[in-house]
Amino acid sequence: MSSFSDPEAVARYAEGPVRLVPGFHAMQKMAALLLAERIQNTGDILVLGAGGGLELKVFAEMQPQWQFVGVDPSAAMLNLAIQTIGPHVDRIKLHEGYIESAPMGPFDGATCLLTLHFLPAEERLRTLVELRRRLKPGAPLVVAHHSFPQAENQKALWLDRFAAFATASGIAAETAQNAAKGISAQLPVLSPEQDEDILRSAGFSDVSMFYAAFSFRGWVAHNSWALDTHKKQMAEREGFEPPESLHPQRFSRPSQSTTLPPLHGKPADDGGYATVGEFGQ
Repeated sequence: MSSFSDPEAVARYAEGPVRLVPGFHAMQKMAALLLAERIQNTGDILVLGAGGGLELKVFAEMQPQWQFVGVDPSAAMLNLAIQTIGPHVDRIKLHEGYIESAPMGPFDGATCLLTLHFLPAEERLRTLVELRRRLKPGAPLVVAHHSFPQAENQKALWLDRFAAFATASGIAAETAQNAAKGISAQLPVLSPEQDEDILRSAGFSDVSMFYAAFSFRGWVAHNSWALDTHKKQMAEREGFEPPESLHPQRFSRPSQSTTLPPLHGKPADDGGYATVGEFGQ
């Protein structure tokens, strides 16, 4: 059974982010405030990677007039989201699937928190292009995920800091180190400069970092490119061939049978590690 389909594992999901992501709650609150800079009173918000419902709950509590659409490939995580958002459920529509499953909108703003680090560069670009197509001109996008320098010595340093924070937050030191090793070996993490370049290549401008917490970075950007201009520039990118479909672990179907250390630090029955809450929302 996939750990995202294991009811008990899913229920433990919310325990992980606070212990692994420095300033997790503040980051969610900042995301809502950044959206509110451009969205007055009522607004329709797309939340990509919404399983668990943690950010949906924060956003709904802070903005009682906003409506939300959440998209996630895990039915179990979406069920957990329904429990998490509680009394706000009437303002939130949830869709099981990937970015292509999201309605076309157009939306007043969007977020993608703790998800994009599962996508290799080309797939990440395609996801952001599809997301941008669903936004109104000038609409804000807020993203946050693992992003740190990729030179070998710098990569090791930032992952050591990630593990040190996890250990200081109550996770067993061995589990935290295994998590860092899993990130290094399996996640297609990019450098902050590469992440910013991909946002711009996808058609976003005014890319500004708002969050930096050890191995995590977050940006706000805005949709300011006309679709026809974007298509022309993408076609001119040498060697750019969008994949036929997305296959990132957690946000799409994995291309190989690999697992990462879980947020809650519980080994899987097979001696590996379950994937529930794999640094996603």
